[in-house]
Amino acid sequence: MKNALIIGASGGIGAAVALELERCGVAVTRLSRRADGFDVTDPSSVDRHLGALHGPFDLVFVAVGILAPQGSGPEKALSAIDAQSMAQVLAVNTIGPALVLRHMPRLLAKDGPAVAAILSARVGSIGDNQIGGWHAYRASKAALNQIIRGAAIELGRSHKQAACVALHPGTVETPFTANYAGRHKTMPAPDAAAHLLAVIDGLTPAQTGRFFDYAGAEVPW
Repeated sequence: MKNALIIGASGGIGAAVALELERCGVAVTRLSRRADGFDVTDPSSVDRHLGALHGPFDLVFVAVGILAPQGSGPEKALSAIDAQSMAQVLAVNTIGPALVLRHMPRLLAKDGPAVAAILSARVGSIGDNQIGGWHAYRASKAALNQIIRGAAIELGRSHKQAACVALHPGTVETPFTANYAGRHKTMPAPDAAAHLLAVIDGLTPAQTGRFFDYAGAEVPW
């Protein structure tokens, strides 16, 4: 791997992945809202920033997302569903990565192995949902998974050596999870980055369009 694009590079996982890649000698291009004004909820921002890049990239890693709008939390009951809050979660977690994926045919390397990896979450698995709740977040990640699946099919026609996958990073020690980790076992962001990159390094084109966790195990849709 020579060139990587990290979107959401100022967040806990995105920053850790960028640092680990740089430690391994990979040239890393970083984009984030905090550092660059890259706003995945604004199509013009996505097009402007990604349109200015030429690539090709061997890895595009998308690490953007919110659990809930600022000042609120994931719903614990159906009665807590709020249309405006749900729309905001979907805008960041689903539509944002979809707008990024529009640029993959141009940015992703065609002449060799390449990976588009988008952070999803196990709670977006319909088959794995046993406790309910977190309706907007779960729905946003389930919808994201479908978009990734469709993107993988299309990319497979032109990028024969590429894999486009959804990744579950586990519960990582970041501000993103600080108020919600609870009794879940957490891991430091650098460890999560190393695990995710190990999964990415082992991907083949035959695994495109699938959903994996940080240990490389496949997650049910």
